[in-house]
Amino acid sequence: MAKRVAMMLKFLFWAWLLFTVIYGGFGIMLFLFQSKFLYCPVRKISYTPDDINLAYENVWFKAADQVKLNGWYIPSENAEFTVLFCHGNGGNIMHRLDTIFIFNNLGLNCFIFDYRGYGLSNGKTTEQGTYLDVMAAYNWLINEKGADPNRIIIFGRSLGGSVAAQLATKKPVASLVLESCFTSYVDMGKKFYWYMPVKWFARYKYRTIDYVKGVNIPVMVIHSPDDEIIPYEFGRQLYQAANEPKEFVEIAGGHNDGFLTSGRSYTDPWRKWLQFLQQQAEEMERSSA
Repeated sequence: MAKRVAMMLKFLFWAWLLFTVIYGGFGIMLFLFQSKFLYCPVRKISYTPDDINLAYENVWFKAADQVKLNGWYIPSENAEFTVLFCHGNGGNIMHRLDTIFIFNNLGLNCFIFDYRGYGLSNGKTTEQGTYLDVMAAYNWLINEKGADPNRIIIFGRSLGGSVAAQLATKKPVASLVLESCFTSYVDMGKKFYWYMPVKWFARYKYRTIDYVKGVNIPVMVIHSPDDEIIPYEFGRQLYQAANEPKEFVEIAGGHNDGFLTSGRSYTDPWRKWLQFLQQQAEEMERSSA
């Protein structure tokens, strides 16, 4: 009997040791390779707005730390607003041509840029770096294009939503639009790695929900219940955290194609939002005249 108990204890010890090694090794891997999981850039630019028959300006500008960045400015005739487009964590600006086409058809100028380390932009991607990059893009619009801050819409999709929201706490703009965004980097980690002490080893923050609470401009949140990457509940939480005036738009489809598969369920709310922003801008202009 004692021998059987000893064998059982030995088995349990080795099982516990194996589990600890595997669990600890996986945790170390997650910690060390977080940047690889978070940032998935593509360097090569194979397509441009020319390929969808849109005139554009290839733009080079520098962030505050002198990192050279690249972007596209795509004008739309008689546009009342300009979208500053903060894209997600994968690919580069060429992978957003479908969205650029939609914005152009909506009558919006669009300035989309690549974060450092993406596309033709120099440097290595970091959280602080993405904030410097969007600030530089905003400054380029103001200084080089003479854009009116009250006519700029900061748009962020997925990871770009956190970058866009952070800028909205720093600079005056007409509106913030968040599409398929998470509440924070840590919340995403907890959702998918619930069995790990995510908060202890998270090297990034991207506190979108805290940024949203700190802005006092019109906010539109767009999310799909079918989003397989960023849970729909995160979109609802961002909407609830936002100050008035605000709007929530429910679309259909997956994380990377909902804006396309939703058709008018995506574009009609945008048109309605732009009408609202136009009224807001006209009222502001009348009151300051």
